[in-house]
Amino acid sequence: MALNRLKTLGIDIGGTNIDLGLVARGQLLEKRSFEVDNFKDRQELLDELITNIGSFDLNNVQGIGLGVPGIIDPEKGFIYDLQNLPMWYELPLAEILTKEFSLPVKLNNDAGCYALGHAHYGQGRLYKNFLALTLGTGLGMGIIINGKLYSGLMAGAGEIGMMPYKDGIIEDYAASAFFARHYGQSAKALYDQAQQNMVMAVEAFNHYGIHLGNAVKMVMSMYAPEAIIIGGSIAKAYPFFWQSMKETINNFEYTQQLDHTVIVAGQHEHMAIMGAAALIAP
Repeated sequence: MALNRLKTLGIDIGGTNIDLGLVARGQLLEKRSFEVDNFKDRQELLDELITNIGSFDLNNVQGIGLGVPGIIDPEKGFIYDLQNLPMWYELPLAEILTKEFSLPVKLNNDAGCYALGHAHYGQGRLYKNFLALTLGTGLGMGIIINGKLYSGLMAGAGEIGMMPYKDGIIEDYAASAFFARHYGQSAKALYDQAQQNMVMAVEAFNHYGIHLGNAVKMVMSMYAPEAIIIGGSIAKAYPFFWQSMKETINNFEYTQQLDHTVIVAGQHEHMAIMGAAALIAP
Protein backbone atom coordinates (compact mmCIF):
# COMPACT_ATOMS: atom_id res chain seq x y z
CA MET A 1 0.00 0.00 0.00
CA ALA A 2 1.35 3.39 -0.93
CA LEU A 3 2.41 5.50 1.99
CA ASN A 4 0.46 8.48 0.70
CA ARG A 5 -2.82 6.57 0.85
CA LEU A 6 -3.78 8.04 4.19
CA LYS A 7 -7.43 8.81 3.54
CA THR A 8 -10.47 6.61 4.05
CA LEU A 9 -14.07 7.12 2.96
CA GLY A 10 -16.60 6.48 5.72
CA ILE A 11 -20.30 6.11 4.95
CA ASP A 12 -23.16 6.05 7.44
CA ILE A 13 -26.29 4.54 5.88
CA GLY A 14 -29.38 5.63 7.81
CA GLY A 15 -33.08 5.15 7.32
CA THR A 16 -33.48 8.87 6.55
CA ASN A 17 -30.10 10.07 5.24
CA ILE A 18 -26.88 8.63 3.89
CA ASP A 19 -23.83 10.57 5.08
CA LEU A 20 -20.41 10.24 3.47
CA GLY A 21 -17.11 11.65 4.69
CA LEU A 22 -13.45 11.62 3.78
CA VAL A 23 -11.36 10.90 6.87
CA ALA A 24 -7.62 11.19 7.54
CA ARG A 25 -5.70 10.98 10.83
CA GLY A 26 -8.89 11.17 12.86
CA GLN A 27 -10.17 14.28 11.09
CA LEU A 28 -13.22 14.66 8.87
CA LEU A 29 -11.97 16.46 5.75
CA GLU A 30 -15.07 16.55 3.53
CA LYS A 31 -18.69 15.54 3.91
CA ARG A 32 -21.65 14.84 1.64
CA SER A 33 -25.20 13.85 2.49
CA PHE A 34 -28.40 12.95 0.68
CA GLU A 35 -31.91 11.93 1.72
CA VAL A 36 -33.01 8.34 1.33
CA ASP A 37 -36.72 9.23 1.15
CA ASN A 38 -36.26 10.62 -2.36
CA PHE A 39 -35.60 7.10 -3.70
CA LYS A 40 -38.04 4.19 -3.82
CA ASP A 41 -36.19 2.03 -6.32
CA ARG A 42 -33.31 -0.29 -5.37
CA GLN A 43 -31.08 0.66 -8.30
CA GLU A 44 -31.81 4.39 -8.13
CA LEU A 45 -30.64 4.56 -4.52
CA LEU A 46 -27.56 2.52 -5.34
CA ASP A 47 -26.78 4.78 -8.30
CA GLU A 48 -27.09 7.86 -6.08
CA LEU A 49 -24.69 6.33 -3.55
CA ILE A 50 -22.18 5.56 -6.32
CA THR A 51 -22.51 9.10 -7.69
CA ASN A 52 -21.85 10.60 -4.25
CA ILE A 53 -18.83 8.35 -3.67
CA GLY A 54 -17.48 9.32 -7.06
CA SER A 55 -17.78 13.02 -6.20
CA PHE A 56 -14.80 12.67 -3.83
CA ASP A 57 -11.21 12.63 -5.01
CA LEU A 58 -10.41 8.96 -4.43
CA ASN A 59 -6.80 9.01 -5.67
CA ASN A 60 -5.33 8.79 -2.17
CA VAL A 61 -8.12 6.76 -0.57
CA GLN A 62 -7.20 3.32 0.75
CA GLY A 63 -10.72 1.94 1.12
CA ILE A 64 -14.43 2.47 1.83
CA GLY A 65 -16.11 1.58 5.13
CA LEU A 66 -19.87 1.53 5.53
CA GLY A 67 -22.14 1.40 8.56
CA VAL A 68 -25.36 -0.39 7.65
CA PRO A 69 -28.55 -0.53 9.77
CA GLY A 70 -29.41 -4.21 9.59
CA ILE A 71 -28.31 -7.82 9.27
CA ILE A 72 -25.23 -8.30 7.09
CA ASP A 73 -22.27 -10.57 6.40
CA PRO A 74 -19.25 -8.39 7.26
CA GLU A 75 -16.82 -10.87 5.70
CA LYS A 76 -18.54 -10.84 2.30
CA GLY A 77 -19.94 -7.33 2.54
CA PHE A 78 -23.41 -8.69 1.81
CA ILE A 79 -26.61 -7.07 3.09
CA TYR A 80 -29.30 -9.56 4.10
CA ASP A 81 -32.01 -7.44 5.67
CA LEU A 82 -32.46 -3.72 6.37
CA GLN A 83 -35.67 -3.01 8.28
CA ASN A 84 -35.65 0.67 7.37
CA LEU A 85 -34.36 0.19 3.79
CA PRO A 86 -36.19 -2.92 2.55
CA MET A 87 -35.32 -2.12 -1.09
CA TRP A 88 -31.75 -3.24 -0.35
CA TYR A 89 -32.78 -6.71 0.78
CA GLU A 90 -30.09 -9.25 -0.21
CA LEU A 91 -27.69 -6.78 -1.81
CA PRO A 92 -23.98 -7.61 -2.46
CA LEU A 93 -22.96 -4.05 -1.70
CA ALA A 94 -19.23 -4.56 -1.13
CA GLU A 95 -18.89 -6.50 -4.39
CA ILE A 96 -20.71 -3.77 -6.31
CA LEU A 97 -18.64 -0.93 -4.86
CA THR A 98 -15.33 -2.79 -5.18
CA LYS A 99 -16.05 -3.42 -8.85
CA GLU A 100 -17.03 0.23 -9.37
CA PHE A 101 -14.09 1.89 -7.58
CA SER A 102 -11.36 -0.79 -7.38
CA LEU A 103 -11.01 -0.21 -3.63
CA PRO A 104 -11.37 -2.47 -0.57
CA VAL A 105 -14.86 -2.20 0.95
CA LYS A 106 -15.91 -3.25 4.46
CA LEU A 107 -19.34 -3.24 6.08
CA ASN A 108 -20.54 -3.42 9.65
CA ASN A 109 -23.59 -2.42 11.66
CA ASP A 110 -24.16 1.35 11.73
CA ALA A 111 -24.52 1.57 15.52
CA GLY A 112 -21.40 -0.56 15.82
CA CYS A 113 -19.56 1.95 13.64
CA TYR A 114 -20.77 4.78 15.86
CA ALA A 115 -19.36 2.95 18.88
CA LEU A 116 -16.11 2.19 17.04
CA GLY A 117 -15.74 5.87 16.20
CA HIS A 118 -15.98 6.76 19.87
CA ALA A 119 -13.53 3.98 20.78
CA HIS A 120 -10.89 5.46 18.46
CA TYR A 121 -11.62 9.18 18.45
CA GLY A 122 -14.28 10.14 21.01
CA GLN A 123 -15.49 9.75 24.56
CA GLY A 124 -15.13 5.98 24.39
CA ARG A 125 -11.36 6.28 24.62
CA LEU A 126 -11.85 6.62 28.38
CA TYR A 127 -13.40 3.15 28.74
CA LYS A 128 -12.56 -0.46 27.89
CA ASN A 129 -16.18 -1.60 27.94
CA PHE A 130 -18.99 0.66 26.82
CA LEU A 131 -22.18 0.84 24.79
CA ALA A 132 -23.31 3.43 22.27
CA LEU A 133 -27.03 3.92 21.68
CA THR A 134 -28.11 5.55 18.41
CA LEU A 135 -31.46 7.30 18.42
CA GLY A 136 -32.99 8.02 15.03
CA THR A 137 -35.22 6.25 12.55
CA GLY A 138 -34.43 3.15 14.58
CA LEU A 139 -32.86 2.35 17.95
CA GLY A 140 -29.43 0.79 17.55
CA MET A 141 -26.62 -0.16 19.88
CA GLY A 142 -22.89 -0.66 19.36
CA ILE A 143 -20.90 -2.78 21.79
CA ILE A 144 -17.25 -2.28 22.71
CA ILE A 145 -15.70 -5.05 24.84
CA ASN A 146 -12.07 -4.78 25.95
CA GLY A 147 -11.58 -1.93 23.52
CA LYS A 148 -12.82 -3.87 20.49
CA LEU A 149 -16.09 -3.81 18.58
CA TYR A 150 -18.23 -6.86 19.25
CA SER A 151 -20.43 -7.50 16.21
CA GLY A 152 -21.84 -10.97 16.80
CA LEU A 153 -23.30 -13.22 14.12
CA MET A 154 -24.12 -11.26 10.95
CA ALA A 155 -23.24 -8.05 12.82
CA GLY A 156 -26.54 -8.48 14.64
CA ALA A 157 -25.28 -7.88 18.17
CA GLY A 158 -26.91 -4.85 19.75
CA GLU A 159 -30.21 -4.89 17.86
CA ILE A 160 -31.97 -3.75 21.01
CA GLY A 161 -34.71 -2.03 19.02
CA MET A 162 -36.34 -5.39 18.27
CA MET A 163 -36.82 -6.30 21.95
CA PRO A 164 -40.47 -6.68 23.08
CA TYR A 165 -41.82 -3.68 24.96
CA LYS A 166 -45.40 -2.72 25.89
CA ASP A 167 -47.64 -3.38 22.85
CA GLY A 168 -44.78 -3.77 20.38
CA ILE A 169 -41.00 -3.38 20.46
CA ILE A 170 -38.80 -0.87 22.26
CA GLU A 171 -37.96 0.87 18.96
CA ASP A 172 -41.63 1.90 18.71
CA TYR A 173 -41.11 4.03 21.82
CA ALA A 174 -37.42 5.00 21.80
CA ALA A 175 -36.96 6.04 18.16
CA SER A 176 -38.58 8.46 15.72
CA ALA A 177 -41.79 6.41 15.34
CA PHE A 178 -42.75 7.37 18.91
CA PHE A 179 -43.19 11.03 18.02
CA ALA A 180 -45.14 10.40 14.82
CA ARG A 181 -47.37 7.84 16.48
CA HIS A 182 -48.18 9.72 19.68
CA TYR A 183 -47.77 13.37 18.66
CA GLY A 184 -48.31 13.36 14.91
CA GLN A 185 -45.04 15.16 14.20
CA SER A 186 -41.40 14.35 13.57
CA ALA A 187 -38.80 14.42 16.31
CA LYS A 188 -37.10 17.32 14.54
CA ALA A 189 -40.28 19.41 14.41
CA LEU A 190 -40.95 18.78 18.08
CA TYR A 191 -37.34 19.58 18.95
CA ASP A 192 -37.68 22.95 17.21
CA GLN A 193 -40.85 23.60 19.22
CA ALA A 194 -39.29 22.46 22.48
CA GLN A 195 -36.55 25.03 22.00
CA GLN A 196 -39.34 27.62 22.00
CA ASN A 197 -40.75 26.12 25.24
CA MET A 198 -43.94 24.89 23.58
CA VAL A 199 -45.72 22.77 26.16
CA MET A 200 -46.68 19.78 23.98
CA ALA A 201 -43.18 19.42 22.58
CA VAL A 202 -41.57 19.57 26.01
CA GLU A 203 -44.08 16.99 27.21
CA ALA A 204 -43.29 14.75 24.21
CA PHE A 205 -39.60 14.57 25.06
CA ASN A 206 -40.37 14.08 28.73
CA HIS A 207 -42.42 11.00 27.85
CA TYR A 208 -39.79 9.86 25.38
CA GLY A 209 -37.13 10.01 28.10
CA ILE A 210 -39.10 7.57 30.24
CA HIS A 211 -39.13 4.96 27.48
CA LEU A 212 -35.48 5.54 26.64
CA GLY A 213 -34.63 5.18 30.32
CA ASN A 214 -36.28 1.77 30.29
CA ALA A 215 -34.18 0.82 27.27
CA VAL A 216 -31.04 1.93 29.10
CA LYS A 217 -31.96 -0.23 32.10
CA MET A 218 -32.35 -3.22 29.78
CA VAL A 219 -28.84 -2.87 28.38
CA MET A 220 -27.35 -2.18 31.81
CA SER A 221 -28.75 -5.51 32.96
CA MET A 222 -27.37 -7.33 29.91
CA TYR A 223 -23.89 -5.79 29.63
CA ALA A 224 -23.04 -3.90 32.83
CA PRO A 225 -21.00 -1.35 30.84
CA GLU A 226 -18.68 1.26 32.27
CA ALA A 227 -20.37 3.88 30.14
CA ILE A 228 -23.27 4.43 27.75
CA ILE A 229 -22.85 7.07 25.05
CA ILE A 230 -26.05 8.36 23.47
CA GLY A 231 -25.99 9.60 19.88
CA GLY A 232 -28.05 9.82 16.72
CA SER A 233 -30.26 12.60 15.38
CA ILE A 234 -32.71 12.55 18.32
CA ALA A 235 -29.81 12.96 20.76
CA LYS A 236 -29.72 16.64 19.77
CA ALA A 237 -32.78 16.98 22.01
CA TYR A 238 -30.86 15.46 24.95
CA PRO A 239 -31.48 18.43 27.29
CA PHE A 240 -35.22 17.90 26.91
CA PHE A 241 -35.33 14.18 27.73
CA TRP A 242 -32.31 13.87 30.03
CA GLN A 243 -34.19 14.49 33.28
CA SER A 244 -37.01 11.99 32.75
CA MET A 245 -34.55 9.42 31.37
CA LYS A 246 -32.33 9.81 34.43
CA GLU A 247 -35.26 9.57 36.84
CA THR A 248 -36.31 6.32 35.16
CA ILE A 249 -32.78 4.90 35.27
CA ASN A 250 -32.52 5.76 38.96
CA ASN A 251 -35.00 2.92 39.61
CA PHE A 252 -32.40 0.40 38.39
CA GLU A 253 -32.24 -2.48 40.85
CA TYR A 254 -28.47 -2.56 41.37
CA THR A 255 -27.61 0.83 42.80
CA GLN A 256 -23.88 0.11 43.15
CA GLN A 257 -23.66 -0.67 39.43
CA LEU A 258 -25.69 2.42 38.61
CA ASP A 259 -23.35 4.60 40.67
CA HIS A 260 -20.40 3.45 38.56
CA THR A 261 -22.06 3.72 35.14
CA VAL A 262 -21.42 6.91 33.17
CA ILE A 263 -24.23 7.99 30.84
CA VAL A 264 -23.45 10.86 28.48
CA ALA A 265 -24.53 12.43 25.20
CA GLY A 266 -22.09 11.95 22.34
CA GLN A 267 -20.22 15.16 21.58
CA HIS A 268 -19.15 14.50 17.99
CA GLU A 269 -21.81 14.86 15.30
CA HIS A 270 -19.99 12.75 12.70
CA MET A 271 -18.75 9.85 14.80
CA ALA A 272 -20.67 7.25 12.75
CA ILE A 273 -18.76 8.32 9.63
CA MET A 274 -15.48 8.24 11.55
CA GLY A 275 -16.23 4.74 12.85
CA ALA A 276 -17.15 3.49 9.37
CA ALA A 277 -13.83 4.81 8.09
CA ALA A 278 -12.08 3.02 10.97
CA LEU A 279 -13.29 -0.32 9.55
CA ILE A 280 -10.58 0.24 6.92
CA ALA A 281 -7.92 2.00 8.98
CA PRO A 282 -8.23 3.48 12.50
